[in-house]
Amino acid sequence: MIPPKPTPRPDKVSLHQYVRLFRKDLLSAQPQRLYRAWMAEFRTPFFRSYMINQPALIDEVLKQRPDDFPKSQRVSEGLKPLLGDSVFLTNGEVWKQQRRIIDPAFEGGRLRDTFPAMWAASEAAVQRLSQHDGQVIEIEEETSHAAADVIFRTLFSIPIDHEVAGQVFDEFRTYQRSAPIVNLGAFIPLPRWFPRFFRKDTKRTAASIRGLITQLTEARMAEITAGSAPDDLATKIMTTTDPVTGKSFDTNEMVDQVAIFFLAGHETSASALAWALYLCAAFPEWQEKIAEEAAGLTPDFASISKLRISRDVFREALRLYPPVPMMVREANCPQTFRERNIPKGSQVVISPWHLHRQERLWDNPDGFDPARWHSENGKTCAREAFVPFSAGARVCTGAGFAMVEGVLMLSMILKHFRISPEGPPPVPIAHLTVRSRHGINLRLERRK
Repeated sequence: MIPPKPTPRPDKVSLHQYVRLFRKDLLSAQPQRLYRAWMAEFRTPFFRSYMINQPALIDEVLKQRPDDFPKSQRVSEGLKPLLGDSVFLTNGEVWKQQRRIIDPAFEGGRLRDTFPAMWAASEAAVQRLSQHDGQVIEIEEETSHAAADVIFRTLFSIPIDHEVAGQVFDEFRTYQRSAPIVNLGAFIPLPRWFPRFFRKDTKRTAASIRGLITQLTEARMAEITAGSAPDDLATKIMTTTDPVTGKSFDTNEMVDQVAIFFLAGHETSASALAWALYLCAAFPEWQEKIAEEAAGLTPDFASISKLRISRDVFREALRLYPPVPMMVREANCPQTFRERNIPKGSQVVISPWHLHRQERLWDNPDGFDPARWHSENGKTCAREAFVPFSAGARVCTGAGFAMVEGVLMLSMILKHFRISPEGPPPVPIAHLTVRSRHGINLRLERRK
C-alpha cells in the first residue's frame, strides 16, 4: 500500500488556472515533474519563481548564505492580521534580535523543564479519547485539541480548558476556516497602502485571538513584576533581554510572538500527529511495535530516549506529510543557479513536500518505511534532504520541542488504543499546514 498523495496538475496550464489551483491547494497545483526536477522555473507577469530540489542549492540558500535569501514578504500577506511582526515573518536585524531573545527558552535544558506539562497534556488527551472507545472519530480535530493543550500548558501554565485558552482555540478554528491559503498580494506586487481584501471573518477572528493573547500577556507581565510568575516558556521569554541591544519584548511584541508560537506549535504539531496516527492505522504492524515499546513509558524525561520506534515512525510521517509544505525566500541580488540567471527579487521556493519525495534521492520515495532511517540511503537523505523544520539560521526554534511532543503523544495514544482507518483514504491538501481535505477518520478501541 502506498500512502495517499494528491494528484498533480497537468504540466501546462494558464496563469489563471494556476492561480485558481494554487489558492485552492498548493500541492495539487504543482506538476508531477517536480518530484524529479532539481530546479524548475515559474513565470508570472509580476515575478519569477524558482523551485529548487537539489540538496546543494538548498544548502546554499538555507545554510551558507541565508542573509542573501531573506524570507519572502509575499508569504506574509495572508498571515499579517494574526502574526503581526512575529519572528516567523521578519528579516534582517529585527529577526536576529527576536531570535536572540526567543532561542534560550527552547535550549536543550528547557525541554526537560517543559516535559511534565507535555506529559499532563498527553494524559488529558488519552482521557478525552477514552470517551470515544469503539467509535469512529475525526482525528485531526482531536490532535488539534491536544497540541493546543501542550502549547498553553508549556507557555502559560494553563490547560486548554482554561477560559481564555479555550476561547483562543475556538477562535483559531474559525480563523482556519476563513483564512485563504494565499492572499492576493502573493501574486501581485501591491503597495503597503493598498487594501488586501481579507474576509471579515478573517480580520475579526485575528483581532479576537490577538485580544485574548494580550490578556494572557498582560496578566503574565503583572505576575513577573510581582515576583509570582511560574517558570514556564512565557516567563522565560519575557524576562530575557537581547545580549546585544539590552532590549526585551514589550507587550505588543510578545503578543506577536505568542501568536506564532500558537500557530506554529499547535497547527504544525497537530498536522504531524494526525498523519502519524493515520499511518499507524494503515500499517498496523507498526502501531503494535510502538504500543509494545510504549508499555514501559514513564513520566520521566529520560524515557523519551527509549522510544526509538515511535521516533522513526514520527520522522517518516514528517517526511511524507511535512506540516509546512513550502518555504519561500527572495533573492536580494542577482544569482546563478545551475547555469541559469536568477534576477534580483525572484522567489526561491524550497518545498519539503517535493524534496522529501525526490525520486533521485530517496529509495521508495512514496512508500511508508520507518526502517529507512537506519539504511545508508536514509542516513544520507536525513542529512541532505530532510527539512521538516527548515534548516540553517532560520531552523524552527521549537524543532526539538516538537519532536519530544510528537513522539510522546504518539506513544501515549497507541499505548492505550488500537486504531484502524475508516472510510476512503484521506486526501492531503495544503492549507495553513498539510491536512486532509475531508478529515481523517479512525476507529478507536481501548487496549485491554
